[in-house]
Amino acid sequence: MFKAEVYKKRRDALKAKVKGGIALFLANEESPMNYPSNTFHYRQDSNFLYFFGLDMPGLAGVIDFDENRDILFGDDLELDDIIWMGPQPTMRERADKVAINEVRPHKELKSFLEKAISSGRKVHYLPPYRGETKIELEQLTNIRIKDQKEKSSMELIKAVISLRNIKDADEIRELEKAADIGYLMHVTSMKMAHPGETERSIAGTIEGIALAHGSMVSFPIILSQNGETLHNHDHSQTLEKGRMLITDAGAETTTGYASDFTRTVPVGGKFDQRQRDIYQIVLDANNKATEAMKPGVTYQQIHLLAARVIAAGLKDLNLMKGNVDDAVKEGAHAMFFPHGLGHMMGMDVHDMEGLGEDNVGYDEEVKRIQQFGTAYLRLGRRLEPGFVLTNEPGIYFIPALLNLWKKENKFADFINYTEAEKYLGFGGVRLEDDILITDTGNRLIGKRIPITIEQVEETMKK
Repeated sequence: MFKAEVYKKRRDALKAKVKGGIALFLANEESPMNYPSNTFHYRQDSNFLYFFGLDMPGLAGVIDFDENRDILFGDDLELDDIIWMGPQPTMRERADKVAINEVRPHKELKSFLEKAISSGRKVHYLPPYRGETKIELEQLTNIRIKDQKEKSSMELIKAVISLRNIKDADEIRELEKAADIGYLMHVTSMKMAHPGETERSIAGTIEGIALAHGSMVSFPIILSQNGETLHNHDHSQTLEKGRMLITDAGAETTTGYASDFTRTVPVGGKFDQRQRDIYQIVLDANNKATEAMKPGVTYQQIHLLAARVIAAGLKDLNLMKGNVDDAVKEGAHAMFFPHGLGHMMGMDVHDMEGLGEDNVGYDEEVKRIQQFGTAYLRLGRRLEPGFVLTNEPGIYFIPALLNLWKKENKFADFINYTEAEKYLGFGGVRLEDDILITDTGNRLIGKRIPITIEQVEETMKK
């Protein structure tokens, strides 16, 4: 946890942005795996964690914008719980850790909300994403589950996004911790990526690194020599010489802050010429994008810059043809780069995606481009100091996509299908770094994981 005043400062900042009423924040409940008392690893709701800081179920937080009150609803644990869990702080002690003066039993929450609603006060809430939270919200407010998303408070959504978008010094330190663990995970994956090793063994080992550092993975590990599948969670294969292994993984600190890195390496530790060619194009796109990141530039522009670097590189290899700018404008590059360049990152690996991807990544000025590939860009808006985001260009050879577009004769002026078919079975290459936007430009979050061809090959020797 951070110091108590950090949470008070966040709640006070929210009060300055919402005109009136009360905001209700429900803590996540435990989620059973296969029977009630055998639960998944507990993960608190990020917005509750941001404003109220307490990492446990059975709680609700209320911020009263009219009366300038912060209220924590929750109950002390009973003897039966203590027998299994050990000594536990009281609710009063927990509230002190997050600078809340008013603590009330959880059973009083419903009557508190009923009184507010009957007196005409607006109850702001964020769109719930868990089934048990939706049920609880309906029981507390009588808002039916099917109507909850529509009736969530856009005023509160925008206010929360405006605060969480800008990472302060405490948050950046946590992100650096997550990056340090992510570095160890990825270097270990590189050193294990040799013929005969199993994907499952590597994935399990690097997840263990996160756990051993008191952390957890920030998302299910993506690791496969079939890298043409963008989010490949199947770890059933044995590595083969001549293949490329993509590892997309990160850690989450005990305070909930994430890292998210991707590296691609040649199985066996040595790039062949074809692998070097494709890899270098992706690395060039990554580096050019990083060079361009600074306040005032839209990330949509940087995405398109990376797309042009990729298209130009593929043209040099005779995989694409024609005018590069026209190819990107028409969307032909998406045959090989069918996703966005990156996303916001922080307490959620796709930061605040539950509040609406367009609400977080776009605004009145910058709208999503509705074109295959570019439409998947999660972040397009102008960059501001304090933003933390990912930079993850890639090149992939996806049989289903290539075969379909060839059959349709799509972008025949820009794609050399005869040459592209020779790369079927190649897989894919993606390279991802985490970036902090500063007042004058940007800097990497954490030490850069080996990324040049020489660095990767040298690391894999060890």
